[in-house]
Amino acid sequence: MKNKALKSAAVLGTVALAGLLLAACNNKSSKDAASDKNVTVYVEEQYKAYMTKAAEKFEKESGSKVTIKTGDQLTGLDNLSLDNQSGKAPDVMMAPYDRVGSLGTDGQLSEVTLNKDSKTDDTTKALVTTSDKVYGAPAVIETLVMYYNKDLISKAPTTFAEVEELAKDSKYNFDGEAGKTTAFLADWTNFYYAYGLLAGNGGYVFGKDGKDPKDIGLANEGSIKGIEYAKSWYEKWPKGLQDTEGASNLIQTQFTSGKTAAMIDGPWKASALKDAKVNYGVATIPTLADGKEYQAFGGGKAWVIPAGSKNPDAAQKFIDFLTTTDQQKEFYDATNEVPANTEARAYAEGKNDELTSAVIKQFKSAQPMPNISEMSAVWDPAKNMLFDAVSSKKDAKTAADEAVKLIKETIDQKFGNK
Repeated sequence: MKNKALKSAAVLGTVALAGLLLAACNNKSSKDAASDKNVTVYVEEQYKAYMTKAAEKFEKESGSKVTIKTGDQLTGLDNLSLDNQSGKAPDVMMAPYDRVGSLGTDGQLSEVTLNKDSKTDDTTKALVTTSDKVYGAPAVIETLVMYYNKDLISKAPTTFAEVEELAKDSKYNFDGEAGKTTAFLADWTNFYYAYGLLAGNGGYVFGKDGKDPKDIGLANEGSIKGIEYAKSWYEKWPKGLQDTEGASNLIQTQFTSGKTAAMIDGPWKASALKDAKVNYGVATIPTLADGKEYQAFGGGKAWVIPAGSKNPDAAQKFIDFLTTTDQQKEFYDATNEVPANTEARAYAEGKNDELTSAVIKQFKSAQPMPNISEMSAVWDPAKNMLFDAVSSKKDAKTAADEAVKLIKETIDQKFGNK
């Protein structure tokens, strides 16, 4: 009887232990299931107010918990390699389109699925696609526009021929440098700003819509024509415009002090002009000779999922939510940044905001900035090409040929085995 009692006790103990283990496993599974739905999103401080509202709505709809972290966008992307390895990477963050492709091919981002509700167009889809793989969900579109001072001119010039006439007005003469004008200014030693001239005349960075680094079009006939047109303006502009580091500040100072009627810059410049209380307007960039469009780079930002995300499925659901028409409208209302979602973009255009309308119209002629890793080899040689040509250090053809040669050599050295 004693042995039977001991055996029964042992069986009961085993059953009890099994029950405890099962309960523990169930609790663990519940916790794991809950944590699998959690999302950490990293954004700049300027987006925190929008993200707080969006997170609250997403949490109610999905049952997920969203944790918001803030910091500098580019610093976060620069740290992504280490954060992915250490397990500190967020589940969702924002990245400029020109970083999406290179980070994706370097293994720092997960592929994403573009939800049909995101209403992506061909240009924005191209900006997040590399080697037929999609590494981001388009959020914002950006491109260069023309700002003009309404106290100096009643409307924006629509052709560069009109801009050239404006430069003949003596009221825009630059003090201290005879024969120099500040009627119109643009930072055309900066390749990002000058590219529209080259592309509008038939130049390009890489062939096959920016995907073929073996085909470089920065020294073709169209590019040379664009560079030479830039040089014709540098002959009219103050010497300070040739300062590749200080030109941007000089342009802003001249515009805000009422000495410049028109300038080319991006939508990010509007806040500084508002702070300076300039009575400014915004329009598309004037057309080039023969009615050709100024084909500036098309850019902006996308929502991305770092490769080290602990909850990639929940992250995908969150970016699906963020790119819906309703959320893109909310994003525009909170930030005044133009939505990538085409339905929300139409909503934004309906607000009759000059900056929004100009960006949307200019974006139609914009060229997607190449997002392949080889683009990193372009910026410095292209900057030197422009400076050497507009400063008359070299003729345009020589400067362009040397830049293309250096770009090809750098690509061969850095990416030759790809």
